[in-house]
Amino acid sequence: MKNILIVDDEQDIVESLKFVLETAGFNCYTAFDGEEGLRLAKEIIPDLMILDVMMPKINGYKISRLLKYDSKYKEIPILMITARSQEEDKLIGEETGANEYITKPFDLDDVLKQVEKYLGKQN
Repeated sequence: MKNILIVDDEQDIVESLKFVLETAGFNCYTAFDGEEGLRLAKEIIPDLMILDVMMPKINGYKISRLLKYDSKYKEIPILMITARSQEEDKLIGEETGANEYITKPFDLDDVLKQVEKYLGKQN
């Protein structure tokens, strides 16, 4: 079973993503701020991360950058979630190593398709 780490400070988003992904057969870990997200990422080394940009303590861009420049974690696909859809934000996301960029509000099925693109179907 593939492990996914969801890091977002909005609990309803985390719970919704977790429900959809676990129903699809993935195992999910969650964190509600950047510091906890980074600690968990290094501890469990997930198969994929879903990362919010705007979070307390450490933002998603910084987490992505820290993980992507470390050979131990650089292969982890990162799906970046943001409420900001400006092109500039997408470019920053790409520069920090994010594999995909998802804009809020998003469709849970679309997120699941993105996850399956990287990890394959689980059921």
